[in-house]
Amino acid sequence: MIFSIGNTQIKKNELFFIAGPCVIESEEIVFKTAYELKEISQNLKIPFIFKSSYDKANRSSIKSYRGPGIKKGLEILSRVKKEFDMPILSDVHSVEEIKIARDFLDIIQIPAFLCRQTDLIVEAGKTGKPVNVKKGQFLAPWDVKNIVEKIKSTGNEKIIITERGTSFGYNNLVVDFRVFPILRSMGVFVVFDATHSVQLPGGAGTCSSGQREFIPYLSRAAVACGVDGLFFEVHPDPDRALCDGPNMLPLKDFRELLVTLLDIHSIVKKL
Repeated sequence: MIFSIGNTQIKKNELFFIAGPCVIESEEIVFKTAYELKEISQNLKIPFIFKSSYDKANRSSIKSYRGPGIKKGLEILSRVKKEFDMPILSDVHSVEEIKIARDFLDIIQIPAFLCRQTDLIVEAGKTGKPVNVKKGQFLAPWDVKNIVEKIKSTGNEKIIITERGTSFGYNNLVVDFRVFPILRSMGVFVVFDATHSVQLPGGAGTCSSGQREFIPYLSRAAVACGVDGLFFEVHPDPDRALCDGPNMLPLKDFRELLVTLLDIHSIVKKL
C-alpha cells in the first residue's frame, strides 16, 4: 500500500510521523515548530505530515482556548504548506467544514468523539483525500471495521486509523497493544497517537491533564508492535501551551526520540 501527498509518499512498513502543536496559538509558534520538524524529517529521511488544529471544538470548559477559527487557521496552515513544502492535516467537525477545508488540507482528520458520525465520515471520504480517523476512546478495535467500510463506500481507499487509548475508569486512558495487529488486519494504515494516549481527560477539572513522561515508553512499544506511523503533538514550551500542554512533547526532545523509534523499526521490519 502506498499513497502520495505532494512530494511525500506514505508506504506500508515505512515509518512516517504526524506532528505539530495541538492548536494554532500564533503564527510564530506554528512556523517555528514547522521549521524544526521539517529539519528533523529531512535529516532522518522520514516522511512527515504537519498537524495543528484551527479549532478545538471538543473542550472541557466554555473558557478553554479553541484556536483562531477555520478561516484564519486554514490561511496560516496554507502558508506553512507553501513555505516548507509539507503536507498539512487538521480536524474537521461538520460536513459544512469539510466543504471549506478540503481545498486546503492534504489529509482530513476525524476527531475521536466524532468517529461514528456517518455523514461526516462519508463526506470526508468523498473528497478523495486521505482520511485519518482517530479511534474513539469508547470503541473496541473490531468496531473500526464499520468506519473503514463507510469510507470505502465512497471509493476512497486512502484510510488511516489512529489509536489514542481507551477509557479506563474516570479521567484516565490505557493502551491495549492488541489493537495494532487487529487494525492492521483491516488493510489500512495504522498510526499510534503517542501524546493523546497519555492524556488524563478532564483530569484538571476545567481542562485535561496528562503524563508526558510516558510518551517514549508507549511509542517505543507501538513501533515494536508494527505501526505504520506515529502521531505527536509537540510544542516549543508545552508548560505554557494554551491547549493540551501536559500531554505534549517538548520540541527539543523530539529528534532524540525519533532516532530511537527508527532503530526499533529497523529491527521489526526484519522479523
